[in-house]
Amino acid sequence: MAEKIRDFFKSFLLLELLKGMAVTGRHLFSRKITVQYPEERTPQSPRFRGLHALRRYPNGEERCIACKLCEAVCPALAITIESEQRADGTRRTTRYDIDLNKCIFCGFCEESCPVDSIVETRVLEYHGEKRSDLHYTKEMLLAVGDRYEAEIARDRASDAQYR
Repeated sequence: MAEKIRDFFKSFLLLELLKGMAVTGRHLFSRKITVQYPEERTPQSPRFRGLHALRRYPNGEERCIACKLCEAVCPALAITIESEQRADGTRRTTRYDIDLNKCIFCGFCEESCPVDSIVETRVLEYHGEKRSDLHYTKEMLLAVGDRYEAEIARDRASDAQYR
């Protein structure tokens, strides 16, 4: 009987509502953690996987030797490679496409590459207004690699200490 009376007064006095308002009041004046993107940035891990890039050697020659390991290991089948043999006997790609609509950014392509040709940069701000805008060709990937080579090399050097 006493329990029923106590429950009645709890519901009559709206104690649950007062407890909820107390929680709200405690957090109302606390420090805010909202980041005002794009003016403010949160720290980014050096192992972040973003936009793909194809790298070149310092002499300007592309690194990709058309071994097609990245194409074989891609679980989303997002990579398409065609190759041909050059006059000097080496094999190079004639077509290297990545469909970022399919890509799941797992990093398997990067891990499987024996010459460190395909990498995922820390670039996260890219978009496409059409599906075809996110279909990156060899020339587009090489341009991304040329543009961000300094950052890629720095990340690769710092990542080597963890291996």
